[in-house]
Amino acid sequence: MKSLRIYLIVFSALLFIYLIAQYNRPKKVNWNDSFDFNEKIPYGSYIFYNHLNDIFPGAKSQTFREPPYNVLNDHAIKTANYLFINTWVNINEYDYKKLEAFIKNGNNVFISASYFGQELNKKLNIKTASDFKIDKNERQFHFTNKYLDTSKKYPIDNRINDYYFLNFDTTKTIVLGANSDKKVNFLKYNIGKGHLYLHSNPYIFTNYALLDSNDRAYAETSLSFLKNNKTFILDQYYALGREENSSSMRVFLKNPSLRWAFYISFFSLVLFVIYEIKRRQRIIPVIDALENSTLGFVNVVGQVYYEQHDNKNITNKKIAYLLEHIRTLYNLKTSVLDDEFIKSLAHKTGIDAGFVEDLIKYVDLLARNENISNAELKKLNKLIEEFYLKASK
Repeated sequence: MKSLRIYLIVFSALLFIYLIAQYNRPKKVNWNDSFDFNEKIPYGSYIFYNHLNDIFPGAKSQTFREPPYNVLNDHAIKTANYLFINTWVNINEYDYKKLEAFIKNGNNVFISASYFGQELNKKLNIKTASDFKIDKNERQFHFTNKYLDTSKKYPIDNRINDYYFLNFDTTKTIVLGANSDKKVNFLKYNIGKGHLYLHSNPYIFTNYALLDSNDRAYAETSLSFLKNNKTFILDQYYALGREENSSSMRVFLKNPSLRWAFYISFFSLVLFVIYEIKRRQRIIPVIDALENSTLGFVNVVGQVYYEQHDNKNITNKKIAYLLEHIRTLYNLKTSVLDDEFIKSLAHKTGIDAGFVEDLIKYVDLLARNENISNAELKKLNKLIEEFYLKASK
């Protein structure tokens, strides 16, 4: 018993020192794309959500994690501004019809995204692209509306992607803004009594951007085109997906104090079990011979990648394999993934050009990003598997 007491005292002291070190260790910055209104990480939208009333005094906001069709159909919302902010806003046919009717009744819809999905691309004849510039002086946005100072330039931080509209119908749109190369990044559509606003730089509404005075001024001016009708619908469906039922364990681990209490209890129990095992005869395990098979090798390699949790590495390999497959099977060069490449690939595979464009654009987006979330990796895998399936038919 004396040896056990000494062992527990030493372990407790080491555990206490470890906890103090962990508590005081600088936290690693999470640069993942979030757009979550509750997240204070650089690419979260906590500041935007909590300071919306600074731009629209007295306005009330409602947050939904449902598709636009469900929001407008099930919640009987007649008058509001509907805001979508995410890198990818993939509105389907039914959502668009519901939004169109909502706009015609005199409401405004504001969508800020880098990619707008196949349905909006088809209905509005729009395409987006991006430029990469290192010099901050070269990255400037400005407004073209006659009621604003069109000569005023807003310098944009290097971490804010510079997306713009490569293609749009000039007969149906009003250009509201552009970048320093005069490439349009802000459009307005008059639909019935209301308006649809398309903005191609969603990162300008994240915490990282809104802490900068120039970026914040630009974001506030962009939103000022909306009329203050006292009600705002804020979308979180495209950023977070449908709301899941939170289990008691998930809520328990979300609280730091409860989480550490759980960890200490768990490891103390493990220590007790290990000590008790030493006092009894251990069971001699039967070790089977290693299987020298392809399936076993794949499982081992997959487990290694899973444990490392290196999403960027996995993404690069999946993209490299996809491009090698295209080069080998369809004899296409993959050095430049432009519209000509997309057209050629769609022609040779017989797959719908819209799907091929969505796949290649998403591949290009993830290839540029350094931090890949689990959701982005799953989506990439789903698109690639769907491509293989369609190409084999």
